Amino acid sequence: MPASVPAPLPADPLQVLARYWGYPVFRPLQEEIIRGVLENRDTMALLPTGGGKSLCYQVPALCRPGVCLVISPLIALMKDQVAALRKRGIAAAAIFSGMHAREIDSRLDAAASGHLRLLYLSPERLVTDRFLGRLDRMPVSLIAVDEAHCISEWGHDFRPAYLRIVDLRQHLEKVPLLALTASATPEVRDEISRRLELRNPAFFQASFARTNLSWVVRQTESKKQRLVTMFTKVGGTGLVYTKSRRRTRELSDLLSARGISSSYYHAGLEADVREARQDGWMKGNIRVMVCTNAFGMGIDKPDV
Repeated sequence: MPASVPAPLPADPLQVLARYWGYPVFRPLQEEIIRGVLENRDTMALLPTGGGKSLCYQVPALCRPGVCLVISPLIALMKDQVAALRKRGIAAAAIFSGMHAREIDSRLDAAASGHLRLLYLSPERLVTDRFLGRLDRMPVSLIAVDEAHCISEWGHDFRPAYLRIVDLRQHLEKVPLLALTASATPEVRDEISRRLELRNPAFFQASFARTNLSWVVRQTESKKQRLVTMFTKVGGTGLVYTKSRRRTRELSDLLSARGISSSYYHAGLEADVREARQDGWMKGNIRVMVCTNAFGMGIDKPDV
């Protein structure tokens, strides 16, 4: 039998928010989502990028005992969130490809023994013997599926493990599930709900209008030259997204040849290489990262 979820702690979400993040109030819809989760309701939330989706599971994870399982598709985002949580004194860890077996076992044991508040995993990790062998001993308080639209976009072919997330419900019948995304049509939303077997879910959707952002489309005869010109004239760090892995290296080499500090990132690189490049970009040693969507857009950096 799965480990039961202990009774909720007396911690209030607003108290947790103030203590660990220093904010006096939540953003629109965050508090409603959090309180619904703490009432053990399955929930789906559509919030824009930068709209505070991560707090919707991080705060509940600190309001009750146990560990929150966060299912995320991108290593870069997992690492970024875990690092930020640890800086706040919150016990969090991630398991991803390229880690040694001993390190994976250590983190799973920590989750099973109640020493972690949040454990980040890719959907592929959920079906491994290592994880399943400890799942019934884990005091899981919440299942959070980040970037839930990937169930529809990737689950049918590219990453079929997304369609196996629902298997968790067989082990954790009474644990609420929170599905979060920044982009989902009504059809995708219905598929997410169906694939995750959400039970009478509460649904929240915030406005996607972002008055602090501007969207510019420029017509140009040479994208390469335009790229060089942009980074020559505009300060700060930057991200350049492209569809192919080969293209990431080509554009990075181009920028570097023009004296613009640059590197590239995609899922085909070795784990230690990806880690070194992400750290270099976060610390400002690499100014421009040319990447596929494996890098993600939710990494918290102020000068992009």
